[in-house]
Amino acid sequence: MTYGAIADSLADRSGRNSARQVGTIMARHGGGVPWHRVVNSSGRMPPGHEQEARQRLLSEGVPLKGERVDLARAGWMPR
Repeated sequence: MTYGAIADSLADRSGRNSARQVGTIMARHGGGVPWHRVVNSSGRMPPGHEQEARQRLLSEGVPLKGERVDLARAGWMPR
């Protein structure tokens, strides 16, 4: 899922839609969740954590295109 998709999903509850705010929250409090599954809109992994995120994603079988997650194949959006 992308930061923007998370923001869109939560907009009804929070009254806001900010991918940057999702990134800030993930940076501060995301240690207990699968943070490596959240990427930017082009599929880039979390800055400064690319190597660990890549290893985790590959171990889960997530398809990549070079250094990015293949969002066309692996992107997820709640209904």
